[in-house]
Amino acid sequence: MLAALVVILVAVVVIFSVQNASPVALSFLFWHFEASLAVVILLTLVLGVIIGMAILSWSRWKRARQKKKEQQGERTGSSRPS
Repeated sequence: MLAALVVILVAVVVIFSVQNASPVALSFLFWHFEASLAVVILLTLVLGVIIGMAILSWSRWKRARQKKKEQQGERTGSSRPS
């Protein structure tokens, strides 16, 4: 089942890449270059996933740190004001 899903995903990516192979001009601050539209879209997707994972990890770390502080406060008998 997983192998079939991987094959389908690879096929979709290959079809997408072939259909969007035309070069596009990109400019960002001082950089100017041309790249395939498919590469630009896929790199943008990867960058978005990385940023999303970083934000999620930071949020989970912050929540775990807060929970740890609360548990330490309960163990020592101190209470936080509401």
